[in-house]
This record gives sequence, structure tokens and C-alpha cells, in this order.
Amino acid sequence: MKLGLQLGYWGAGPIGNAPELIAAAEDAGFDAVFTAESWGSDTYTPLAWWGAATERIRLGTAVSQLSARPPTSLAMAALTLDHLSNGRHIIGLGVSGPQVVEGWYGQPFGKPLARTREYVQVIRDVLAREDRVTNGGPHYPLPYPAESPGSSGLGKPLKSITHPLRADIPIWLGAEGPMNVAQTAEIADGWLAIFYSLRLADQYEQWLAEGFARPGARHTRDDFEVAATVQVVITDDVSAAVERYRPSTALYVGGMGAKEKNFHAELYRRMGYGDAVDEIGALFREGRKVEAMAAVPDEMVRETMIAGTADEVRAQIKQWEAAGVSMLMVTARDVATIRQLATLV
Repeated sequence: MKLGLQLGYWGAGPIGNAPELIAAAEDAGFDAVFTAESWGSDTYTPLAWWGAATERIRLGTAVSQLSARPPTSLAMAALTLDHLSNGRHIIGLGVSGPQVVEGWYGQPFGKPLARTREYVQVIRDVLAREDRVTNGGPHYPLPYPAESPGSSGLGKPLKSITHPLRADIPIWLGAEGPMNVAQTAEIADGWLAIFYSLRLADQYEQWLAEGFARPGARHTRDDFEVAATVQVVITDDVSAAVERYRPSTALYVGGMGAKEKNFHAELYRRMGYGDAVDEIGALFREGRKVEAMAAVPDEMVRETMIAGTADEVRAQIKQWEAAGVSMLMVTARDVATIRQLATLV
């Protein structure tokens, strides 16, 4: 089992002690550190800034949103950071949701699976640098078609001026539903699981197996990474830990998506919390956030956590590893916790 430090995206301001946390994680033997983006801070700027002070730890995005930049632009950022970090970059991608894609980026959300497949292929073509990059797909056409609105007709295929340090930088995809997870197993090098549940482990493995069985799949289960974001809390008071993370569960289930489309809510429905999801979502939409948080059952929060005494946490980590998770992406925000977690793996 590996450990990753998930710094996530910023709130109203930067994570003040991020350099200290990253230094502690590298010193403690963490495998990677990750940044995220929503509609505020971006992934690559803080990752490059903070990563400049590191020597060994891998530097990943979890996730960079597809709609935030064209695939060629993402490939440029990735190959640049990979050079600067001497081959330590992990490209983590995700489609986000319709409210962000259409509300913040002003782009259509439709066909997320097809967009992801096309996006990943363009990145791989840029990094391979075997030929000028072209793409005939409908989502990211290269060059921009001469017959399309506003075209000058002067676009031409190009090849990256900069030679990538690695022609095959690992690409991990954030995925929650069965079709998305299966495609991830087929075309990617790792799966970023935002809400992993041990009770659904067999189901996850079935989804992954479907992807590995497809013609042209890049990996088998043996060499594919599964990185699960998880709250790991070493404590004698699990109830207090649950209370601490109840607001986050309520936000993702009730506030991070529309009534018609919320991937996080759909995932918790698969876990068996359909009634609670309905109630939490209804309360959030009415602006009753405190009541929405109170409607989150303890077991719903506990579902995706690792919590207990040091011995109990160590035993739970072994369960997650046996279920197929190869990395725990933890959100520790103090050096002492980072050091203590490292002793349990």
C-alpha cells in the first residue's frame, strides 16, 4: 500500500502550511502529492510551485478538469512539469459535472465518456511525438476544420517543439459509474476513486475487469493502480471523527451537482443510501444546509472512512489493500498525522 497526500483545491485562500506538509510527506516516504481544481485555484500552478522544493515524491493532479484546457494545452503543462520534476508527474483527469462545465467553462457537458477517450488519445499523441498531431473526432478536432464556424482555414497539424522527457506519462482518471470505470481500466494507467467503499469492492472489480478484457487495453489488473481518496483518522473517538466529516458528505451528495445529475449522489445510491440521498438533496436545494448535514446517517460517513485506534486503522488499511486499493490518498493537514500514518503502512 502506498500513501498519497491529497491537498485538493483551495477554499478562500491557499493552504498555508502546504510546503511543510509536502516536506513531511516526502520525508515520511509518501509516494505522491496531489492538487485539484474546481472553480478557483488550478491544479498545475501550486503543484509546480510546491513541487520545486521536492526531490523524490511524485507530483499528480487529482483531478485536472477536461474542460479547463484543451488536451494539447494539458499535454504541454504535463510534459513541462515532467521535465522540471525529472519524470515524477502523474496526469490525473476528470470530466467534472454539468454545473461546472456549462456554468464555469461555458462548454457543453454531453458525451463525457467519448470526450474523455478522445482527450486522452490526443495527450498520448502529443507525448509520443511520433508525428504531427491530428484528430478527426468531434470533440477536439485538430486542426480546427476549415468548414467550421469562424475558421480561417489556415490551421495545420503540428508536433510539439519540446521533446517530452517521457513519452508515456501515466494518466489516471477520476471515475464513479460502471461505464466510466470500465473505460478507465481500458485506456488509462490508474483509477482515481473519490468515494471508495469496501462493500462495493467486488462490484468495482467487475467494472475494472470489463475494461481490462477489451481489445487494446493498456494494462492488466496486476499493473494497474487504484488510488482511493479516503479520510484516515487515528482516534479513540470515531463518533467525533464522523461528526467532523459529516458536512463534507452532505456537500458532495446534496450540493455538488444538480437534482437531475449528481455523480456523487448516484454512487451513494449504489451503496444503499437512496432514501438519505433524496432527503439530503432536497434539503440542500431548499437552502437548509444545517438540516441537510443532520440528515446524513453516521454509517454513510463511515462508509468511506478509515478510523479508529492505530491498531484498528492498520487492520482496516490491510482490508483496503486486500480489496485492490494500491494507494490511499489522504487529506492530512498536520505534520504529526502524516508521520503517524506513514508508520501504519
